[in-house]
Amino acid sequence: MNISYNWLKNYLDIEKTPNELSLILTDIGLEVEAVEKIQSIPGGLEGLVVGEVISAEQHPNADKLRVTKVDVGTGTALDIVCGAPNCRAGLKVIVATVGTTCHPTSGEPFKITKSKIRGEVSEGMLCGEDEIGLGSSHAGIVELPADATVGTLVKEFYQMEDDYCFEIGLTPNRADAASHLGVARDLAAYFRKSYTLPDVSSFATPAAASTATVEVKNTEACPRYSGVRISGVKVGASPDWVKEKLNAIGIRTINNIVDITNYVLHDLGQPLHAFDAAKISGDKVVVRLANEGELFTTLDGVERKLSVEDLVIADDSKPMCIAGVFGGEYSGVSEGTTEIFLESAYFNSVYVRKTAKRHGLKTDSSFRFERGTDPNITVFALQRAALLIQEIAGGVVSSAVSDNYPNPIAPFAFDVDCKNVQRLIGKEIPAEEIKEIIAALGIVITAENEQVLSVEVPAYKVDVTREVDVTEEVLRIYGYNNIELKSQILASLNTQEKPDKEVVLNQIADLLIGNGYREILSNSLTKLSYVDDESTAVRLLNPLSSDLDTMRQNLVYSMLTAMSYNQKRKVTDLKFFEYGKTYHLLDEGYSERQRMVLGVVGNKSKEQWNATSGTVSFYNLKAAVDMIVKRLKVEGLQVVETANANLAYGLDYMKGQKVLVSLGAVATEALKKADVDGQVYYADFDWDLVIRSIRKNEIKFKEVSKYPAVRRDLALLLDDSVTFEQLKNVALKSERKLLKAVNIFDVYKGDKLPEGKKSYALSFTIQDEEKTLNDKQIDSIIQKLIINFEKETGAVVR
Repeated sequence: MNISYNWLKNYLDIEKTPNELSLILTDIGLEVEAVEKIQSIPGGLEGLVVGEVISAEQHPNADKLRVTKVDVGTGTALDIVCGAPNCRAGLKVIVATVGTTCHPTSGEPFKITKSKIRGEVSEGMLCGEDEIGLGSSHAGIVELPADATVGTLVKEFYQMEDDYCFEIGLTPNRADAASHLGVARDLAAYFRKSYTLPDVSSFATPAAASTATVEVKNTEACPRYSGVRISGVKVGASPDWVKEKLNAIGIRTINNIVDITNYVLHDLGQPLHAFDAAKISGDKVVVRLANEGELFTTLDGVERKLSVEDLVIADDSKPMCIAGVFGGEYSGVSEGTTEIFLESAYFNSVYVRKTAKRHGLKTDSSFRFERGTDPNITVFALQRAALLIQEIAGGVVSSAVSDNYPNPIAPFAFDVDCKNVQRLIGKEIPAEEIKEIIAALGIVITAENEQVLSVEVPAYKVDVTREVDVTEEVLRIYGYNNIELKSQILASLNTQEKPDKEVVLNQIADLLIGNGYREILSNSLTKLSYVDDESTAVRLLNPLSSDLDTMRQNLVYSMLTAMSYNQKRKVTDLKFFEYGKTYHLLDEGYSERQRMVLGVVGNKSKEQWNATSGTVSFYNLKAAVDMIVKRLKVEGLQVVETANANLAYGLDYMKGQKVLVSLGAVATEALKKADVDGQVYYADFDWDLVIRSIRKNEIKFKEVSKYPAVRRDLALLLDDSVTFEQLKNVALKSERKLLKAVNIFDVYKGDKLPEGKKSYALSFTIQDEEKTLNDKQIDSIIQKLIINFEKETGAVVR
């Protein structure tokens, strides 16, 4: 919701700056999300001053230019070259001095600099309308009245005032503040000032005028309906002041009649609608429910099929408007309209909300009616709009106000105990101050017994119906920041399980997304042929189909199905992950297990003209798994060959006797079942075990060492049966303190090596965190590694 700073000044005197006021609005519950400076003319004529041409001589080097001296009130005349035909001595003009940025009517802004024009110095510019955004004329420079004071800012001369637009994040319960009047009421309560309503005392109807014919057939959906006729109007453009007000809050102007209805909507919070009276068949307005399937074309040109639950404003033959939501194309105001029927109503919020949702329509009117408007302002808003229409569009009120209000809505009446207010707020606010705030909010105190107040809350405060609601109103006006925190805070112990599963899940999801993975969500129902063990399968008693008759026992087929779907649509390079549950029927009953799986297939990167991209491999997946394990700080894992039946080969990371994660290449049989092309690499985490494994992890700070690390490499000739994991364990056992990392960077097998042999190139990172290592210490460590490699694995240094 947008609120204009200058518009608020129509209601009360505001001494605060826009930035100060934005903080106050936020403090009283109307959170200001942004403050934007609004200027009716781009640039706001900043830097322009009134000047007087003292002399204007012919330019010695140009027939169409004059060299002028211009007084701008500084005591020193400026030399300015001007080419305007009406430039002459004695003329009061608009001067853009050096450094001023001009905003032309068309084109980009430009900055005035000191320059030479055909050899003559020019220290500014004499401005035409189009050069500073005042108009489109390019006939010459602007001629100001002779009594204009030299040196006056042009902005002040034209009495231009900058406006500021507050973007307020209005919460759904604050329907009472969905207008400038509503915001002004809150500010008046905060400042303990009174606010001034627009004057409608001049509204009058002809003595012999008849009342507009209105029939309300459903008073539940429409508790109040007011209307009036205005004849002799002339539809056209709105005056500048209306345009400026609406433009300041981002409302597009249409014509003077529609603009006034929008103006009153944002001014008072009461939606209005203007009908072309000549198009009302039977000269009668009927408020009724629509017929089921009744067709209606709205203002946007869309034909809609209405429901029997939709409230419409109709004539004697057809709907003219969806009540509180959207007007009709046929009955709207056009250029030829000369007589209008102006509507101001109070509609049931439930009816409007359901209709707006049913038809997918969200308008400024429905926004307010859905939350609840003021049932007692309809006639006042009608009179306000009628006076404005007469002022800017001519015409006269030609009927008496028709006001159908059979069951007036009473204010909310209940008791408020000041002691309860103080207890809930947590501060002993004096009872007199509580009463002062309540009264300032427009809540009437009808009776008082000691500290118990009998109050009547205006119907427009739709969310203030209980004592606790009044407490909230008092607190926001008193100020949340004025409630001190006690030195002793009583709080219950946090019994939430640690670590927070959702936090961990989101951290890993963000990590994977940042590395190019996309999350998928799959159905927990699958086909029986996809389960691992039929004897433990959870079957559905009444399945929708044979493809959805079993609860899944793994996520591998969910992953493969998603990949197959994408491949058939020419998306072949895929990196997916999924969180989900598997389901089993065991001897002890039903079991649900939380899993997290990764899958990759296709190329490692997109095709490029200057580089080739190989297909993904087992090691691309392993890198992602190791990244997750490292991020979670899961330690003490053992690596063995996988026993996962869905994998052709791979590894299991063991946490004790349990598998934390299985990773490897998906078996060919599974790929055929899911109709997937290419080799898929898949990892399956036991997420419940992951959470248990990190439960006691603590965050510890470790200072970055200021002493350098050293790298040494070794090339080893090994038997085929020796694994890198064995070599790594031997190395870490050999030097526990100074050896920080062991990595493999080359593997070679070929005819240059003996049969059954391979070559590994290993790198070792060595670092002492307390001092700088010397060559003797480093060589000693390397020699120890070589001896242990030879002794435990039969390795030979190449």
